[in-house]
Amino acid sequence: MSLNDINAGDALFRQYGKRFQEQIFQSLLSDQLWAAQMIEVMKPDYFDLKYLAFLTDRYFKHFGKYKCFPTMQLLVSIIKDDLVSGPDAILKDQIIEFLHRMRANPDPGDLGYVKEKSLDFCKRQAFREALEKAVEMVATDKFESVVDLMKKAVSVGMANTTGHDFFEDAEARFVKINRNPCPTGLDVIDSKEILRGGLGRGELGVVVAATGVGKSHWLVAMGAHALKIGKNVVHYTFELTETSVGLRYDSNLCGVSSSDVPDMKDEILKQYETMDLGRLIIKEYPTGAATVQTLRNHIEKLSLKGFVPSVIIIDYADIMRSSRTFDSLRHELKLVYEELRNLAMELNLPIWTASQSNREGSNAEVVGLENMSEAYGKAMVADVVMSLSRKPSEKADGSGRLFVAKNRAGKDGVLFPIHIDTSQSRIKILDESSLTLSESMKQDDNDAKKLLRKKWLEVTGNK
Repeated sequence: MSLNDINAGDALFRQYGKRFQEQIFQSLLSDQLWAAQMIEVMKPDYFDLKYLAFLTDRYFKHFGKYKCFPTMQLLVSIIKDDLVSGPDAILKDQIIEFLHRMRANPDPGDLGYVKEKSLDFCKRQAFREALEKAVEMVATDKFESVVDLMKKAVSVGMANTTGHDFFEDAEARFVKINRNPCPTGLDVIDSKEILRGGLGRGELGVVVAATGVGKSHWLVAMGAHALKIGKNVVHYTFELTETSVGLRYDSNLCGVSSSDVPDMKDEILKQYETMDLGRLIIKEYPTGAATVQTLRNHIEKLSLKGFVPSVIIIDYADIMRSSRTFDSLRHELKLVYEELRNLAMELNLPIWTASQSNREGSNAEVVGLENMSEAYGKAMVADVVMSLSRKPSEKADGSGRLFVAKNRAGKDGVLFPIHIDTSQSRIKILDESSLTLSESMKQDDNDAKKLLRKKWLEVTGNK
């Protein structure tokens, strides 16, 4: 059988069925690196479903013009005018219905297989078309062109590693990036100057503090606020039990002291009926038993049951088990943090975790990056590092300091006075006027001088 005798249907995705074709487009939206591979090897008309061919055509054309792919929201805006003015009402209804289904099930769980199978199909099609052209060239004695044609056919569909051409791809730098961040609930931290809305997708946030200062309470506060705005949360705990963590969420969400929660079952459950919250899964693993792969397996199991997280809370990374054994603990810890950030990027969602400060950090006025115990490399991996500091004398009244130690999204090196309510796992910033470290040290020095002067006047009897 000659190449010209190939059934035209073999050149379409029709042979894989409707669901598979829809998952191909879903993969293009969710994995832009893979989409960059596909754009040079896949044609929109490979889809025999008209609405998928239409969406893919607009998706690829945007990349061709701006050198970046549109987000779901931007893609909807792009096709909106065409759908409004276009005469094809059936196409319009098909696109709307498909987008609704895709939003309802953002991660069907088997996109990895779909991407591998569809990329292989497209590469075979490109090679087949090249062979057809090569036969024609040989017939016309264009032998030298055949070599170049086949080289190009072999290279299409490879990972796009050419990089950002500064001048040719300039348009991509001026398209606003939709980080789709998860807010912390602290307005000044979520502001445009600092986190620009919160911890973004694919980012790793770390809170650093000494023992007993409030790391776990910070993590519960982050998870609770995510629930309040309708996001799904997975909270991993390696020290506390699942029910103990659940009680802390109860106290935060309902404004009840954690010690009173067990006696207020009916009131709390009734209050939840009036609240529009996301879903929360709390999973406990023994200290030092869980690796990042353990968490990945658990998340995949949840996805099979229809639960797709929007944010992951890990309490805390320092007591996870590394996937490799090193002679030095700091190397193992650095690997754990690298794997966590890779997980955040792979799942395209934010991850909050915590790190223990070293001995010097327990007495420091402000905990900095240098106080991250065992491995400074942890700070190098993280996108955002916050620190909490409280002296023993401050614990009774809940006062403390929040320091933005590192921030890839915006401003860092700023300090805020806070109140930590450990009974309800709530964090409140008392004054949104931030200080730098030098300003804080100068202020503390002045306060100390005022206190000494006051004591001296009391001793000498002067006023």
